[in-house]
Amino acid sequence: MNRFKKWKKPEFDDRGNTRWNWMCQHHENLELGNYVDIGAFTYLNAKNGIDIEDYVQIGSHCSIYSVSTIDNKEGAVLLKKNCRIGTHSVIMPGVTVGKNSVIGAFSFVNRDIPDNVIAMGIPAKVVKSIENDDTGED
Repeated sequence: MNRFKKWKKPEFDDRGNTRWNWMCQHHENLELGNYVDIGAFTYLNAKNGIDIEDYVQIGSHCSIYSVSTIDNKEGAVLLKKNCRIGTHSVIMPGVTVGKNSVIGAFSFVNRDIPDNVIAMGIPAKVVKSIENDDTGED
């Protein structure tokens, strides 16, 4: 895991931006594990809590919402260990993405995704089971 050799938790400026060009509103409600990789121009709204566990990867231009003013949905979001979220995907309030699962690029996730699967689409649906995680961790 050489890419995480110098990893450290992000710091937020007064507008919720990081030096890696992603932002989080209500970052006091963001629980961020170790070795998390969040792509540029991703937006997190953690008003009702977002918990991102270790080794999670989130592509660029994603949006993760714990509140939606369009349909008045609210709820904490949980991204479990080693899950991966493809670029330009949207995660809606109250959703859990399971351990080791992969969300395909440009997906809309409005329901829980179980562990060890690949899901994609609008709305995201499970398309395949996967066997292993590649972190070397339990």
